[in-house]
Amino acid sequence: MEMGRAPEELSAEAPSPLPAVANPRLPAHLDALADRARDYVEAASSANTRRAYAADWKHFCAWARRQGLDVFPPDPQLVGLYITACASGKATGDKKPNSVSTIERRLSSLTWNYAQRGQPLDRKDRHIATVMAGIRNSHAKPPVQKEAILPENLMAMLETLDRGTLRGLRDRAMLLLGFAGGLRRSEIVGLDVGRDQTEDGRGWIEVFEKGLLVTLRGKTGWREVEIGRGSSDTTCPVVALETWLKLARIAHGPLFRRVTGQGKKVGSERLNDQEVARLVKRAALAAGVRGDLSEGEREQKFAGHSLRAGLASSAEVDERYVQKQLGHASAEMTRRYQRRRDRFRVNLTKASGL
Repeated sequence: MEMGRAPEELSAEAPSPLPAVANPRLPAHLDALADRARDYVEAASSANTRRAYAADWKHFCAWARRQGLDVFPPDPQLVGLYITACASGKATGDKKPNSVSTIERRLSSLTWNYAQRGQPLDRKDRHIATVMAGIRNSHAKPPVQKEAILPENLMAMLETLDRGTLRGLRDRAMLLLGFAGGLRRSEIVGLDVGRDQTEDGRGWIEVFEKGLLVTLRGKTGWREVEIGRGSSDTTCPVVALETWLKLARIAHGPLFRRVTGQGKKVGSERLNDQEVARLVKRAALAAGVRGDLSEGEREQKFAGHSLRAGLASSAEVDERYVQKQLGHASAEMTRRYQRRRDRFRVNLTKASGL
């Protein structure tokens, strides 16, 4: 490891594999293509992913600087020491040790950042792979899954929203659409009214007589989500969405936007996906969902994923339809939700005669 030189840091944006300025070795007439290539590089990952990669790189560089070490060239031994520091929580400036999932994300971020600089990091090197295996064995905990919002919970949550304000109508549409579509929070706020209307859109909607068709762009391509009309207008996601669009006078661009002026003025900005998590927490607490728990415990139980988990846990249909709706690559992921739904449905203790 090379001593004494301050590591190169990333300020705000993740590094691009293409230079920020035109390469003097390239003819000037290729500048436009270089700009377009940079745009495609940026489109290869979501804004949230790029922010996470940038933050993790900055975290790594700050740790290396405190040790008086350089981050270039990539040194597996240095990275092994860094993830050890993350697991111990003693040398990274964090308030507590990082979780295994956080360390794995940081490691992926370093691999990506090094690759963008043309200096690949060998994650299979024993200094990284063996240390990471030991961290998993020593610190891995069972996954903590968010509490599923069940239909009766959702109906109670809807009653806490003010139908007399645009904010209440928007939140109502978001909850119903997120539940009925089994959508991720980023998918909910990433929707546009129509196709190809914004650069940062992740999909769009089409309203039909029988329901709503949501087209989403995912990691592996495009997929369609069918959302049928409900049995009652008060709980129908399509009616809720149509009402929001009509009264908010939205015909183009982001589907869900900020509402200001005491809930009466609709802006042009797309909502951040964190707003979905805050909405679910706020409405669940107001509705008294899981009132047997303390308020602090309830805040930890619910998030944007609770809507997605709720559909998977409550829909009594063939798992193939649930898998398609959620966009799961494997049936095993879908079964995880259904196993939670089916807990104690069959009592083998009693069935055995005990």
